[in-house]
Amino acid sequence: MAKPRSKTKKILFAVEIIVLLLFIGGLYVYGQLNARLDKIDKPRTENAQPIEVNQEVQDSINAEESKLTGYTTYALFGIDHRDKSATGGMNSDTMIIASVNNDTKDVRLASVYRDTLLNVYDDTYSKANAAYARSPEAAVNMLNRNMDLNITDYATVNFSALTEIVDALGGLDIDMSYAEIVHMNSYCEETSKETGKPFEPVPLPERPEDIEKIDYRFHLNGVQVTSYCRIRYTASLDMGRTERQRKVIQLIVQKAKKAGLPTIFKIMDAVFPMVSTSMDKTEILQLLPTVIGYSLNETTGFPSSIKFSNVKGSVIVPTKEGTSEADLVSNVIALHKFLYGDESYTPSSTVQEISAKIAEIVSGLGELEDVQKVTPEDENAGISFENDGSGWIDNSTDWVDPNAGDVGGGDTGGGDVGGEDTGGGDVGGGDTGGGDVGGEDIGGGDVGGGDTGGGDVGGGDTGGGDVGGEDIGGGDVGGGDIGGGDVGGGDIGGGDVSGGDTEDGFVDEGTGEAI
Repeated sequence: MAKPRSKTKKILFAVEIIVLLLFIGGLYVYGQLNARLDKIDKPRTENAQPIEVNQEVQDSINAEESKLTGYTTYALFGIDHRDKSATGGMNSDTMIIASVNNDTKDVRLASVYRDTLLNVYDDTYSKANAAYARSPEAAVNMLNRNMDLNITDYATVNFSALTEIVDALGGLDIDMSYAEIVHMNSYCEETSKETGKPFEPVPLPERPEDIEKIDYRFHLNGVQVTSYCRIRYTASLDMGRTERQRKVIQLIVQKAKKAGLPTIFKIMDAVFPMVSTSMDKTEILQLLPTVIGYSLNETTGFPSSIKFSNVKGSVIVPTKEGTSEADLVSNVIALHKFLYGDESYTPSSTVQEISAKIAEIVSGLGELEDVQKVTPEDENAGISFENDGSGWIDNSTDWVDPNAGDVGGGDTGGGDVGGEDTGGGDVGGGDTGGGDVGGEDIGGGDVGGGDTGGGDVGGGDTGGGDVGGEDIGGGDVGGGDIGGGDVGGGDIGGGDVSGGDTEDGFVDEGTGEAI
């Protein structure tokens, strides 16, 4: 009988050692996490705007009658800021709503299109991304107000963080179209310059008949993935851009789950200084252990049904599906069904009032259109509608929209100085109808002289011709073409000069020569 007791003691001792090691390991991990969380920016709260929730939504939550009580919803903001440590003082380039099912840990993401016409604050209607320039809390309130949400916490990162994450994970395998390859290569030079990280251009395959078809797979590094996420000028415009961003998030989550602690700590060291969040360390530490069990499968964009009002860079108008009738209500219903599985949601009176006001505003802007166009008119002006008592007026000339005033970085809804993409227009010469300054892509046109829609600049041919051995559809810039076709193996839809790309055309940002 003595031997069994001895054996039992040995087993118990071994178990105790294992438990002790796990405990010590847990303390080590906790300590490592705790130290790294100090690097996250917790915004000062002295002048912070309080988070607001529509009254009917709050009443429903208090009565435990709302589907929202079974979920936690976060706002994720991305900004295209060239200061790697900065996460404030400008428009949000990306807005994502993340709903977490508290029971199943299922996570769903919904991107809010940044040009969507909404009540951004104080009964002022403008592009949704303008709210963040006031404060992150103002952006959260914009989401809560227009969509009947109950978001209390947010996190903001700048685009350099994505580069760091992808490189730490060893890159990502991404399926792409020919058009995406061309645009990504164009963005990479600036992204590399801003992040200080290298890249190699992806070799262009032979140009297919359908340049938008997803038909190629490449292993991309951080600069390339970040550039891929910034693409806005394929046929799907900003809707495609947000879809690419959500796809990359899904790939990162999948790969991060398989990464070891050293890799996770490396990511935290690089990325946390670029993060700003409303959550404190205790809340984040409580959230981290459950992250491994999260499942991120379904994503969507908001609004789900849209048309365009092509004024001053264009706005996205939420519409009733299958019609040209402006209607926020039906889109909010669809959003709640997607995020919370609510099959019979009835939007609050606040959302219904906002929906009616959007319809009233766009009724004076002309017929809604199916295609978003680049409009050169007032390319540096924002869009802001307020009611002066007699009706909704565009007071853009009196209102400085941060969406148009970002110098040295940041996307705009119309015009840009210093290198970033715009919804239209140019600065510094050339023609309008698109255009680009400092080396980023627009919707068409060129900068620094030249023509659009055909013709040539600096010699060359029109109605054909080629640069670098590729066919063009019209026009020529410095030996290259505008109006269609390829430059240096890449296709063009509008052509440009002095950097960046237009539709599918590209020139070297430093030399202005076709590539």
